[in-house]
Amino acid sequence: MRAISIADRAAFSGTQGVDLANHLVNASGLRVAPDRRRGRGSGVNPSGRFEPFARGPVDDGWSTLEDLPALKTEVQAETARTIITTNASPDISFDRSANPYRGCEHGCVYCFARPSHAYLGLSPGLDFETRLFVKPNAASLLAEEIARPGYVVKPLAIGTNTDPYQPIERRETLMRAMLEVLEAANHPVGIVTKSALVLRDLDILSRMAAKGLARVALSVTTLDRTLARAMEPRASTPTKRLEAVRALSEAGVPTMVMTAPIIPGLTDHEIERLLEAAKAAGARDVGYVLLRLPLEVAPLFKEWLLRHYPGRYRHVLSLLRSMRGGKDYDADWGRRMTGTGAYAMQIRRRFELAADRLELNRGRAPLRTDLFSPPKASAAGVQLSLL
Repeated sequence: MRAISIADRAAFSGTQGVDLANHLVNASGLRVAPDRRRGRGSGVNPSGRFEPFARGPVDDGWSTLEDLPALKTEVQAETARTIITTNASPDISFDRSANPYRGCEHGCVYCFARPSHAYLGLSPGLDFETRLFVKPNAASLLAEEIARPGYVVKPLAIGTNTDPYQPIERRETLMRAMLEVLEAANHPVGIVTKSALVLRDLDILSRMAAKGLARVALSVTTLDRTLARAMEPRASTPTKRLEAVRALSEAGVPTMVMTAPIIPGLTDHEIERLLEAAKAAGARDVGYVLLRLPLEVAPLFKEWLLRHYPGRYRHVLSLLRSMRGGKDYDADWGRRMTGTGAYAMQIRRRFELAADRLELNRGRAPLRTDLFSPPKASAAGVQLSLL
């Protein structure tokens, strides 16, 4: 484990200095060797919060850590019992969502979904991006659930937890199968992704959009390719995402750009440029979310910040805490997405002024629900009608 010198400690004074020194100590003992985690977002793989013991790599002097192979993506099939998840959160625009995957190979270090891997007994760190679960029955479950008597149709959000177009989707094609079910039933859908792979399904999306049944949001966090590579190592490059926005827009699919998350002191200077790029690519709407650091995401992000931008560590956390009531994160509804305080207000006003100047967010037509036609019931999953 790395020792912190007297000079190091003297350089970091105050609460944040102690915080930085502690993280230097802790992270150095948990970090996975660079050759093993090449192309991954997290540098550590700490035990989940529900585990009785904390485990980490320790060099016992025999150099055994050097012999460990590089981490590979492992995919395991999971037979899901349900696919549609409902929520009653007042600060999000949908009440139901579906996710064909658990974990995400994109490896975005700030991903708020990372803590969900702890429920599987796995680490929200490297396990989240290397040990993935697929739901092969996602499409059939979706057809059964929207065919049930009494089902009330509302737009279904996909990609709100893990990305449905992450790299393994090329092989698994679960998302396309789900879109085929939704198109056949004229069921409205909204998609969020960081991947240009969404263009593979442009044929389905354009047909649905022509009926007012589909919209897509591309998340573009930064225009800096180097930063994106470090922060979102296996997601499409910013250029590819903007090209996808253009192709979707030209095909008639209502397209939004989410500048999410905005990281104070690291990406917030790009707000105006990001919105200008979104407008130039044909986006109609834009939105943002302030960096969220729930549960295990906070130490993972801090470790990443120390590795890549150590000189900005104190500044980024100071700004973030000024918008989170002095904490790393505030989970209260109404504040978790945008924060509070003077700096949060400044970000909001800059975003609003830029969007207004570019004539974005001028009114979004709701997705249609009146065309919905439930799939025919199957004897396997849904009770057949009497007549």
